[in-house]
Amino acid sequence: MGTTLLIGSCEPFSGKSALVLGIAQQLIQSRLPFRFGKPLATSLEWDPNKGPLPQPLIDDDVRFVGETLGLAADHLIPSLHLLSPTTATQRLGHGQLDAGEGFDRLSAEVSASDGLTLLECAGSLQEGLLFGLSLPQLADGLDAKVVLVHLWQDSCSVDALLSAKQILGERLVGVVLNAVTPDEVESLERQVVPALENLGLKVFGVMPRSPLLRSVTVGELVRRLDARVICCADREELLVETLSIGAMNVNSAMEFFRRRRNMAVVTGADRTDIQLAALEASTQCLILTGAGEPLPQLISRAEELDVPLLKVEHDTLATVEVIEQAFGHVRLHEAVKATYAFRLVEEHCHLDRLFEALNLTVHSG
Repeated sequence: MGTTLLIGSCEPFSGKSALVLGIAQQLIQSRLPFRFGKPLATSLEWDPNKGPLPQPLIDDDVRFVGETLGLAADHLIPSLHLLSPTTATQRLGHGQLDAGEGFDRLSAEVSASDGLTLLECAGSLQEGLLFGLSLPQLADGLDAKVVLVHLWQDSCSVDALLSAKQILGERLVGVVLNAVTPDEVESLERQVVPALENLGLKVFGVMPRSPLLRSVTVGELVRRLDARVICCADREELLVETLSIGAMNVNSAMEFFRRRRNMAVVTGADRTDIQLAALEASTQCLILTGAGEPLPQLISRAEELDVPLLKVEHDTLATVEVIEQAFGHVRLHEAVKATYAFRLVEEHCHLDRLFEALNLTVHSG
């Protein structure tokens, strides 16, 4: 009989996929057989007006992990249900709360497996209850162990973990603290981690906050802002890590821009001086708000430097709010992020302790 490990979180976008990639890479290096899936798909573009759900139902996160790691198709476990407004409405209408026959098949497959079944759960402990696929339900139904990835702000962040421990009991084998302020990682490991372990919460890693993993592509900003791309549409894969607002005088702006990296710069369409200054800095895209069109010389310079130029109908404040909401709330679907996630987990997580807790013999290298 194999082992089943659930990777969960107390809130969405906590870093589950990064940990999954790090664990999976270690398993591949040690030649330990494993399968990966998401019982409840949460990342899948589907238009109910264009036909039924695709079968098998492979979540985009699962597909990306499979492609990144070169996993065979039979190592990817199809999802049982999709979480979306349409499917939730259907479930409510039918009054169903159990996962259905698919769960029985999944349980049988897991029991028959001789390796590790690695499953990424929904965004929180409650998400998925409507489908019978919340993390506690999966843990009980599959006799699984659980690791939680948790966003750490300060010691008040422990409340959610203590609540999870009350719900999950002995199935919770440990936690990974994520998005820790880099300067605080060492003190956290020295002071907070021992205190958490005294409370029965094993800590398998303390990962620093990463601007790269929180970053968003220019293409995603185009979609969220419903922006018009004036030039360099083929550069939408560029990653934006920081946001700058060009509302000051040009000298102040240039000094400010020099201290930033991989920016999206938001400024009024009439501020050509700021726009040109931004293009000479570490700018990934320039977003123009308000009335007016960019001057030809600006478009020409942006094309020379391969910097996408976007025009939006929103005012500057509304544009900034949309962009800020995007940071840290996008899926890990870029190769450069995956490469960074491998390194982050390898350097900051003690996966040997996790594998020991699962009674798995895993060798690195």
